[in-house]
Amino acid sequence: MTEVDQAAPADAPVKAAGPGGRLGRLGEVRHLGLVAALVLLAIVGVVTRPENFATSSNLVSILALASTIGVITVGMTFVIIGGGIDLSVGALMALASVWATTLATQSYGPVVMIVCALLVGTGAGLLNGILIAYGRIVPFIATLATMVAARGLAQRMSNQRTQLVRPENSMIVDLSTTRVLGLPLLVYVFALVVLVGWVVLNRTTFGRRTYAVGGNPEAARLAGIDVRRHTLMLYALSGLCCGIAAVLIMARTTTGSSTHGDLYELDAIAAVIIGGTLLSGGRGTIMGSILGLLIFTVITNLFILNGLNTADQLVAKGAIIVVAVLLQRRGLRSQT
Repeated sequence: MTEVDQAAPADAPVKAAGPGGRLGRLGEVRHLGLVAALVLLAIVGVVTRPENFATSSNLVSILALASTIGVITVGMTFVIIGGGIDLSVGALMALASVWATTLATQSYGPVVMIVCALLVGTGAGLLNGILIAYGRIVPFIATLATMVAARGLAQRMSNQRTQLVRPENSMIVDLSTTRVLGLPLLVYVFALVVLVGWVVLNRTTFGRRTYAVGGNPEAARLAGIDVRRHTLMLYALSGLCCGIAAVLIMARTTTGSSTHGDLYELDAIAAVIIGGTLLSGGRGTIMGSILGLLIFTVITNLFILNGLNTADQLVAKGAIIVVAVLLQRRGLRSQT
């Protein structure tokens, strides 16, 4: 067998995941199922809380909440399709928000604060990528270590205090307060990130390589893809999304805090899994992840409107994740 023949399987995940392949058609069916689930949840909301759920203010609240986690979910989708996992996303967002709201950073104005958040997130993502791609550390362990370290650094920098965005930096807060066509600007930022993520994943070489690396890294290497460098870039992309999310959380809460993003990694990973992305890599879509995120966000909203406590929410989310993984495994068996 020639090297070219050995390398051929690297394209398999790309073709399978494309809109014309069998898995592409299965993905469309899955998306329709997610839309149906979302409609069903909306009906439940209208029936149980007709005076609260279907109001414009509540719908805007759902979208605003989804925006912050949604940006992180886009980055998580790339990482998981590429065969990895990132447990540090919530902590990286917290660290970026704390670093950007220190008095030293705020004194330079809102533009520097935004750039700081993006650089901190991207830098931490690069660190994850170096540990995983070049240090050969398992992604679960590497990102778990980064998660713990980032939380600790954020607490140390802030002295475990919440740091307020100063009034002269109101441009950041305007992302949450300024509305266009009834929606806050941060929702448009989220939509832009989703659009760019979709284009990169589906219309660029980077996206095709992501599917190839996640589907069969050895075949991708034989096909000429620098797997280690691509893995590094995937985690840098995830870190960048954490930096953008930090700006959005600062806009929503007017604060930077080491407690921001608690369990965001759970919500992001769950949304990606529910959206149909394989945990083993090689298959997934941005649209599926966003639909999964909206389902989770609406469920959280319904729990709040119906006065159910946080513990019940966590139990429900855990059950949904288990069911999603079981259905995913059953679907894989049916395809073999």
